[in-house]
Amino acid sequence: MARSPSSLALWRSPLRGPWFTSVLGVVLLAGITVLFVTGLLSYAAYNPGLSPVNDKTPDKGVLGFYLFAWPTDPPWLYRLSQGVHVTLGITLIPVLLAKLWSVVPRLFQLPPARSLAHALERLSLLLLVGGALLEFVTGVLNVQLDYVFPGSFYPLHFYGAWVFFAAFVAHVVLRAPAAVRNLRRLREEGGQDAVPAPVLPPVSAAEPSLVSPAPAEPTVSRRGALGLVGGGSLLLLATTAGQNVDGPLRATAVLAPHGGAEPGSGPGGFQINKTATSRGIGAAETDEEAWRLTVAGPGGIVRLGRGELLRLPLHSAALPIACVEGWSTSDQWWRGVRLRDLAALVGYEAGAAPDVLVESLQRRGAFRNSALRANQVRDARSLLALDVNGEPLTPDHGYPARIIVPAAPGVLNTKWVARMTFGDL
Repeated sequence: MARSPSSLALWRSPLRGPWFTSVLGVVLLAGITVLFVTGLLSYAAYNPGLSPVNDKTPDKGVLGFYLFAWPTDPPWLYRLSQGVHVTLGITLIPVLLAKLWSVVPRLFQLPPARSLAHALERLSLLLLVGGALLEFVTGVLNVQLDYVFPGSFYPLHFYGAWVFFAAFVAHVVLRAPAAVRNLRRLREEGGQDAVPAPVLPPVSAAEPSLVSPAPAEPTVSRRGALGLVGGGSLLLLATTAGQNVDGPLRATAVLAPHGGAEPGSGPGGFQINKTATSRGIGAAETDEEAWRLTVAGPGGIVRLGRGELLRLPLHSAALPIACVEGWSTSDQWWRGVRLRDLAALVGYEAGAAPDVLVESLQRRGAFRNSALRANQVRDARSLLALDVNGEPLTPDHGYPARIIVPAAPGVLNTKWVARMTFGDL
């Protein structure tokens, strides 16, 4: 006779049980908390308060309560926070899948709700599983530059994160009493690593056991299963983390679009996210004789060719580029005109430079226009870069001029700059 999915006897794996599930839960509790915090930091780094230019989630309301002016020190801040966010998220995938597998019998429990508390727990579980799948799937697709999901990545991932984390917190709170009881029992009984495990009675009628009453013959211990999960996570770590680390480890990032593959040699031989061709930038638009930068402010409008910019005071800064996909470059030597000096050309003192709206020549893709906060404009390392590593920018790195700002997400380091408007945004 076929058993119903609601029957625990259908789920015969001897691995399932409170010990296995609890260990995975502890790892996810720590890991998901770090993911959520670094995700919030990534969102703040985009300066969504500079609305509507940088704001891809205009209906966020109270969800943006924590937003702050993103700092420029340390200059590797976004490189670190987003590198941790993406690398940790990919590394946790085997743990998440194993956790979902370990508790799948509970998804089919009957009756659906035995009490108000149980109904809330089941609802939180539905949002938790759905939110986890949404966040991890859209995150991985974004990292792989496969934008096959409906709508923009930014609102999907942002609102999904809040739903997921709210369900996560609710689930942790609702499950905490049972988890404490399970851990106490495990300590008293010396753990349950060996399989087959004894068929323990449920803690209570409201807390059914995950242990099968008729377990199949074991092929691996629970510690062996955890070792397999951990090995999968370590493999993903080894094949992803290098995209955010300098040196030979870059060659190990074979699963990352901007890691593993040699980006080229020479002064412009470092990672490129979007090429000039992909953004609709033609040679005629960037020709040195034809291109002019427009700088606007309360003091008027100034138009400067590349040659005129090169005759202004030039400064250098060693800065990386770090993108939302989790990849980053090592420090590159940039040379150009300080943003605060450009603000001075249109009526601002260097120490009072305001926000700036930056417009690009590009015709396709997100962030064709972007904005920087006043603290970013005033930093002495924030440049309208003309050269990199001692040579003029290449077309794919933003020739004839691009923005480079310490600690800013790569997408705010606008390439192929056409116009800069200084003023409070």
